[in-house]
Amino acid sequence: MIKLENVSKKFPTGVFALTDVSFEVAKGEFVFLVGPTGSGKTTIFKLIIREIPPTAGTIFVNEADISKLSRKGITELRKKVGVVFQDLKILMDRTIFENIILPLEIAGVKTIDAKKKVDEIMARVGIQDHRNKFPIQLSGGELQRTAIARSLVLAPDILLADEPTGDLDSVTAAEIVKLLLEINQKGTTIVMATHSVDIIKALSKRKIVLDKGKLIKDDGSKEDKEKK
Repeated sequence: MIKLENVSKKFPTGVFALTDVSFEVAKGEFVFLVGPTGSGKTTIFKLIIREIPPTAGTIFVNEADISKLSRKGITELRKKVGVVFQDLKILMDRTIFENIILPLEIAGVKTIDAKKKVDEIMARVGIQDHRNKFPIQLSGGELQRTAIARSLVLAPDILLADEPTGDLDSVTAAEIVKLLLEINQKGTTIVMATHSVDIIKALSKRKIVLDKGKLIKDDGSKEDKEKK
């Protein structure tokens, strides 16, 4: 489903955000992408959705080499890969409903179908009572649920969640992780970037560990399993 082969990313400053990173994520997996701030987690997400190109290496999503995608192909890729951004990217001048329906409007989905889909997604993530509120009226956890709902509205195969619990208290963070697990159980592949030791310890999920742009551990890889 996702495959990185010897991927490196060097920025114009000369700094390498990633160096020779390789891993695969299978359909239906829930994977933690682990590492401190600056380790390369967000860069990997930006590469997967073709927001930025790699300096070296190859990235496959659903067996397609994404470096060879046309502009239309990139648009289709981003329909299949939902992202919960670290800064959420919620539009403050729109209601929660308007924020969530936006990807459907951009995709040209009929209004009646789009509204039905948004209602279903809002109920699924537990924010249906907030549909007509503005973001400033919601708590941090509710905003995270809004971002998750928006990322799911196009029914993606893959969900990338970038530090979705970073600014939340422990109880709210646990609720968000539970929601992501429920989404995963329904078939969506999830890669969650985090540096929360408590969350990682609480769940026996595969961990891909980065440090200073290098992959230092992957407890789901064949090589790592052979060491155990």
